[in-house]
Amino acid sequence: MPDTPLLKVDDLAVHFRLPVPLAERAMGKKPTTLKAVDGVSFEIGKGLTLSVVGESGCGKSTVARLIAGLFRPTRGDITIDGANVTASKNRTRAIRRRLTMIFQDPQASLNPRWRVHDIIAEPVKAFGIARDKGDIKREVDKLLEQVGLSSADGEKYPHEFSGGQRQRISIARALASKPDLILCDEPTSALDVSVQAQILNLMRDLQDDLGLTYLFISHDLAVVHHMSDRVAVMYLGRFVEVTEAPTLFSTPRHPYTQLLLETIPDLTMANRDREPVAGEVPSPINPPSGCAFHPRCPHVNDRCRTERPKLLSINKTAVACHAVEESRIPSV
Repeated sequence: MPDTPLLKVDDLAVHFRLPVPLAERAMGKKPTTLKAVDGVSFEIGKGLTLSVVGESGCGKSTVARLIAGLFRPTRGDITIDGANVTASKNRTRAIRRRLTMIFQDPQASLNPRWRVHDIIAEPVKAFGIARDKGDIKREVDKLLEQVGLSSADGEKYPHEFSGGQRQRISIARALASKPDLILCDEPTSALDVSVQAQILNLMRDLQDDLGLTYLFISHDLAVVHHMSDRVAVMYLGRFVEVTEAPTLFSTPRHPYTQLLLETIPDLTMANRDREPVAGEVPSPINPPSGCAFHPRCPHVNDRCRTERPKLLSINKTAVACHAVEESRIPSV
């Protein structure tokens, strides 16, 4: 990676205090804490893509929202191009312009009362990209054409478009401030498979043309394989494995990563034995002691039940697993 990463996150965490119903409070029940993200660290170099993958509820979307400033972190630091933006007062106009987000459901993230032109023009005007009415229209038309739509589409409302077209509008809006970093929160999960491929290819082309940097959130490993330079596997608020994308898919180290990869369809029809992901994700309100994955791990021992593993670098892969550290399980 470059010496100065575009995005650097250090020990980022957010804990939510859950309210207690009045009747239970009267019986002496105390509030509980949900550790949605519990200390993650990573870097993304300029022009690269880091994907965060994991099952629903693991905290991956919360990471994106923390970086976007939608949640206030309990601890940790967020640095964009050398500037610490953890505190909201440090998010200057210039910093906010460089960071945008694409949400999962375009139907929910686009204002149904606004025409597409006004939706895309809002950040153009807010950040002073263009001020004259004619210049704003030319900028919006250019953005629409850049994502595969026409300038005439600017006069329509979001409900007049298909799901894939609405996501193209969301991408155009994200590009309107001329950002360096785009946070992609499962941007294709609400779309049909054939449309997903079109949107992903569009995002790759835009990255190549504009030098964009992506933090890509997904639960779909096939999508992650297509988009990523590096991959972070997340489980119950923490990273369990971080490595280069080719390494992760060829030589997964953590047992959870190995089980996740078993869910990818085998197009070779080799009829090999598969090990499904056992059990369910434990409650983050009351996580297991030691390694959070130990109730589902086929390689568990007493140390796994009592001691939380640290994220250690082993052969250029950062992995949090006692079994890997002790060479009790081979890589696959």
